[in-house]
Amino acid sequence: MRFVFFGTSAGTPTRQRALSALAFSMENDGEWILFDCGEATQFQILKSDFKSGRLRDVFITHLHGDHYYGIFGLINSFKMAKRTKTLNIYAPKGLKKILECIIDISLENLGYKLNIIEFEAYQTFEFDRCSIEVLPLLHSVESFAFFIKEYDISDKIDFERLKKDGLMPSKEYGKIKRGKDVDTGDRVYHAKEYLLKPIKGRRVIVAGDNSEPEILGENLRDLDLLIHECTYTKKVFENLKVKVLHTTAFDIGKTAEKYGVKKLALTHISPRFNDEGKYPLSLIEDEVRQNYKGELIMAKDFLEINLKRDDM
Repeated sequence: MRFVFFGTSAGTPTRQRALSALAFSMENDGEWILFDCGEATQFQILKSDFKSGRLRDVFITHLHGDHYYGIFGLINSFKMAKRTKTLNIYAPKGLKKILECIIDISLENLGYKLNIIEFEAYQTFEFDRCSIEVLPLLHSVESFAFFIKEYDISDKIDFERLKKDGLMPSKEYGKIKRGKDVDTGDRVYHAKEYLLKPIKGRRVIVAGDNSEPEILGENLRDLDLLIHECTYTKKVFENLKVKVLHTTAFDIGKTAEKYGVKKLALTHISPRFNDEGKYPLSLIEDEVRQNYKGELIMAKDFLEINLKRDDM
């Protein structure tokens, strides 16, 4: 599993950070998925090795502008590029009306199908190699996380044992892979005796804006990777005159440790945190480390995470 951060800033862009956007692809898969699409995401795509023409699905966590305003330009650029392949956009209720309004006003004839799916909490979407479940979060508007569950690989068979027992490679191997017994007349080969232990699929949660990481509960248990916002430190948050519903470094560290999250990647960083000003980025990292002992990743634009099975 490959994840590349196109934008890691909260609310507004900075010179170092663009707005929320994250690319995801599976090994040997020609197509890819985009989580959130902040303003100027298409510029970030151009700077990467991801081909916009191979973008198949866009998932939007919530309808705050820093998470979806980039979708309008991306849609139009696809038209200019003569795209013909369907683009699927999964989003909370309301985006379909917004997109239809903009497309009508601008008199755009896209030339390709725009498939807009407005989801609800706990809805699951099935893909070739994984499923994506929608989980509710706590924010000032409806906000969601996406739980990526790779399917277990359960069709591996013990080739050496089959050959030793007298069944040479043939189409019968396919039957055993599918769990069917094979009767050659001389012997019955029971599939369950030759199927190897399934290889467990990887599990990742990509979360939108959220004030209480604990809301994800048992879904976090022994999670391979959690990608979550970390807008403030606890001290900065407590001194805000107007409180906003975002996660602090203290809370995300405490929750990730409680549930045994293996890797924690933090994004959606408030622009006030940078190494050139009053609040260095190390303040966030240090506060998370008060509680969390696992692998901590402080995301920045174009940082890449390759989650391999041997990391699990």
